[in-house]
Amino acid sequence: MAKGPNQKLKLLYLMKIFMEETDEQHGLTMPQLIEKLNAYGVNADRKTLYMDMEELRTFGLDIISEQDGRKWYYYVGARDFELPELKLLVDSVQSSKFITDRKSKELIHKIESLASRHDAKKLQRQVFITGRVKTMNESIYYNVDRLHEAIATDSQIRFKYYQWNVNKEMELRRDGQWYQTSPWGLMWDDENYYLVAYNSADGTIRHYRVDKMLNIETVDERREGKQEFKEFDMPHYTKSLFGMFGGEERKVTIKASNDMVGVMIDRFGKDIIIIPEDEDHFSINVNVAVSEQFIGWIIALGENVKITGPDDVVKQMQQAAKRLVEQYLV
Repeated sequence: MAKGPNQKLKLLYLMKIFMEETDEQHGLTMPQLIEKLNAYGVNADRKTLYMDMEELRTFGLDIISEQDGRKWYYYVGARDFELPELKLLVDSVQSSKFITDRKSKELIHKIESLASRHDAKKLQRQVFITGRVKTMNESIYYNVDRLHEAIATDSQIRFKYYQWNVNKEMELRRDGQWYQTSPWGLMWDDENYYLVAYNSADGTIRHYRVDKMLNIETVDERREGKQEFKEFDMPHYTKSLFGMFGGEERKVTIKASNDMVGVMIDRFGKDIIIIPEDEDHFSINVNVAVSEQFIGWIIALGENVKITGPDDVVKQMQQAAKRLVEQYLV
């Protein structure tokens, strides 16, 4: 048999055909495999293809042969990622606010390449536009990598931080001055990425929205705050904040009706201690950063949830309620 112009790439093209064209519902016959190899400039016959498939199996490709009537079909069975796993990845990328629309589409296209072209269509049906607010900062895709690199090399970083003004324009905070800090970790909250860092100027732990960080640079100085982060509990820190807004951390007592227990567990975790108050109510004691966002969360839960202590936090709730009445009183 004459050799085709790409004969040396035979095994590679055969693997490509299997990975892209086949799955459990879509097998290829031997004549179809030969025809597709010919399209790549590779000549093959049945005898050599049997040996080639055996080599690919030895390599680790799960090639299944299955008879249907008088025909035999060949396809890839197990893959590194199953279709439900790929759907989960696609949904995660699509729903992530910190990834721009353009990057979302690029990543989803790459995820589709992990499936056969037939299953890739099922992934495409998963991707529908929901009008979800996505970040407009394209650089976040690379910011995350730079921050991980700085953490891995035990280096401080500097960056510029921005906010939006009423003209929908980026406006640098601190009049464009550099922020310099020691990065210690990245965390995910409310579909946003945050850098948790140590600020040596005042000895505090702070967090920054990664998509609002610009011009991140590594500084030739070792990180500070090692002792502080030895004692730092990231899950506790995350649970204590509301919408990642800071505030003085306090132990707060919340009383609620029994039907609200799921809301409390979803927010504070299953390790909270449920204290029965009466047949219809319970209370919990949780550490939270008392901010306007926390107070707003309590108000939004309605009449079945109430802060009962400490007194100064109760007073803050009363002041917030009074302000709302005055603000909306006609």
